[in-house]
Amino acid sequence: MEFDFATLDTAHRYKVLASTVVPRPIAWVTSRAADGTANAAPYSFFNVMGSNPPVVALGILARPDGTLKDTAANIVAGGAFIVHLVSEDLAPAMNLTCIDAPPGVDEIALAGLATTPGTKTGLPRLVDAPVAFECVSRAAIATGPSQMLVVGEVLAAHVRDDAVLDAGRCHFATERLGLVARMHGAGWYDRAGTDMFQLDRPVWADRLFAETGS
Repeated sequence: MEFDFATLDTAHRYKVLASTVVPRPIAWVTSRAADGTANAAPYSFFNVMGSNPPVVALGILARPDGTLKDTAANIVAGGAFIVHLVSEDLAPAMNLTCIDAPPGVDEIALAGLATTPGTKTGLPRLVDAPVAFECVSRAAIATGPSQMLVVGEVLAAHVRDDAVLDAGRCHFATERLGLVARMHGAGWYDRAGTDMFQLDRPVWADRLFAETGS
């Protein structure tokens, strides 16, 4: 069935996208307002977009009244943020930080989360998060009247020790991170990495040899 986005309103476009592009990794973002108030909020319009330089992208929707959410406002004003990945044990706290609190509320304190200053940004890093990426904003683009795309360069990654197999080779036991991802609807999540399969990447020379013998 075809869904013509030109005929759909914003809510139904969102439903089509959010119900089919799944599972989506969650960026649990910490930032700081100009007055020093810390902020934490989760976003699932998120992914890695390159490694040289290492960049991530966040899609941040506006508040219902059209104003910037705290995260977007803080990034535009301050230029730095930290992306944390979410493990299942932290999912309830993550969910609490997406509460529709008014500006000025410290969601980190509200959720009782322990922090330490980021080594590159000085922003609050959630110490219990299995992975954290300290980032500096390279672009903040209004892609519509009520949404923003933030591109951030990763300055440093923090990975929980038990998931590091070989630091020198950057080999990790990804399944030990226990990550969760967003699914469809208002409150559905997926346990990432619990039902995997592997496919070897094909090599053209091998395929040619199998077909021609030379």
